[in-house]
Amino acid sequence: MALQLQAKHFLLACLLILALIQTSKAGGGIATYWGQNLYEGSLAEACNTGLYSYINIAFLITFGGGQDLGLNLAGHCDPTWNTCTKFGAEIKTCQSLGVKLFLSIGGASGTYNLTSAEDAKRVAEQIWNSYLGGTDSSATRPFGDAVLDGVDFDIEVGSVLYYDSLAAYLKNYSQQGKTVYLSAAPQCPYPDAYLGTAIDTGLFDFVWVQFYNNRDCMYTAEAGVGPLLTSWNTWSSSLKSGKLFMGLPATEVAAPSGGYIPPEVLINQVLPVIVKSSNYGGVMLWSRYYDFLSGYSSKIISYLNMLKNPLWSIISMFK
Repeated sequence: MALQLQAKHFLLACLLILALIQTSKAGGGIATYWGQNLYEGSLAEACNTGLYSYINIAFLITFGGGQDLGLNLAGHCDPTWNTCTKFGAEIKTCQSLGVKLFLSIGGASGTYNLTSAEDAKRVAEQIWNSYLGGTDSSATRPFGDAVLDGVDFDIEVGSVLYYDSLAAYLKNYSQQGKTVYLSAAPQCPYPDAYLGTAIDTGLFDFVWVQFYNNRDCMYTAEAGVGPLLTSWNTWSSSLKSGKLFMGLPATEVAAPSGGYIPPEVLINQVLPVIVKSSNYGGVMLWSRYYDFLSGYSSKIISYLNMLKNPLWSIISMFK
């Protein structure tokens, strides 16, 4: 018995040493969406909270079918009047703090649609030159010379076709230097009707599934966490690449059809389970405005930071 105990302690010591010399791969960041409510504060203010690892600037609501790109930031600025350039400096501030910023395309309403693979290629080129690392001097750049880190797909209306092509064309621009990150925000029923084919390409770095507004795959007080965790496991086992995030509303009002999880339920019943998934990435909250009102991220950030620590998973083995 004494030898067994010594062996166990020796193994623990070795694992702790290994953990200390490795970078954590557990993930555990918080993603959110900014840009759809004037009262959520500025982009820089969101980044300066230290709460978010990823912010999706929402939304690019017009693209495809030969249209010019159309950005809607709900009162923060108007690109037609060139008033969004003020956020260029804020984007750079956020990036200096280690926050990755994505242009979120789509949303629940808008005039967007891809008509062919060639159309998808044209849209990718437009986004590259207007928001990413493109240098076409004839392109309009709403954020000036600031270069976003990637593109988020939040496709909820229109045709389901050619988003796999758009992802491929955008990802191909990574060959020109800076990595173009791709993220997606599918609904929780698997596979997602709009983004299933695109996600199946394996090109997406982050997938923040919306586990709300869909009763069969979200938390409810009556059903508990069971349907939610079953859906998580389906996504986790099916995702070919990238990190998987649990997308949640930051308040009950943020999801009219339900799915809000009290922070204590998330911490005690959900996170200890999903963190065991090899592709666990963290939590996505809709949205910065609702999180600003509720302080949801502030209530879970300490626990998420603990899960990021490589020592946590090792210590838990011996509990």
